[in-house]
Amino acid sequence: MLEKIKVIAFDIDGTLYPSFSLYRRLVFYVIKNLRFYVHFKKVRSVMHRTAPLPSFGFYEYQGRLLAHELGCSVEEARASIKGIVYDGLKPYFKHVKPFKDVERSFKSFKEAGYRLAILSDFPPDQKGEMWGLIPYCDFVMGSEEIGALKPSKYPFGVLAMTLGVKPEEVLYVGNSTKYDVLGAQNAGMMSAQIGSRLKFFLRKVFKKDANSADINFSTYRQLMKIVLN
Repeated sequence: MLEKIKVIAFDIDGTLYPSFSLYRRLVFYVIKNLRFYVHFKKVRSVMHRTAPLPSFGFYEYQGRLLAHELGCSVEEARASIKGIVYDGLKPYFKHVKPFKDVERSFKSFKEAGYRLAILSDFPPDQKGEMWGLIPYCDFVMGSEEIGALKPSKYPFGVLAMTLGVKPEEVLYVGNSTKYDVLGAQNAGMMSAQIGSRLKFFLRKVFKKDANSADINFSTYRQLMKIVLN
């Protein structure tokens, strides 16, 4: 199943670190900026369904949508996004730890000859040095810079094109069925999804695994065993 794979690419949020580790630190910050986040969530929902735009067009359109929601100028909306989301969240990531064995898995995959990549819907540099993983990577990019959010197949295509491989030679690792798994599959890539054993068990029980990933795993040690053995 994995014979053709040359590149292993990763989402960041909820994939390289547990989402709860961040969310529990953001409770009061989100409450403080609750009105903004309610409307920003609506805007991002639209952006996830928007056709690819040039990067400047992406940020401009996102700002215009939020300005309409908040009843403010586009400049004020874009400043709010930068201040509250892009820059405002940076300090919180300093205290977030990655999943166990993440760096070990990156090192092992690299030593095994795979090329590694990061493709996230939010700016990777928002996470600082990203737990020492960047030196292992051949490609690090936020889909906003490419002009389209997942599950658009466009950012996945740019990833493959930049690394000079076919989509079917990429294994994309994420946590979201809607954005990561379906986005990768629509782009012609293989997909791996991290989640709890309970999550995957319930999916089978309720027969909701029609859109499941090619690989389901609960720990990075398990992912290494699947890929390298």
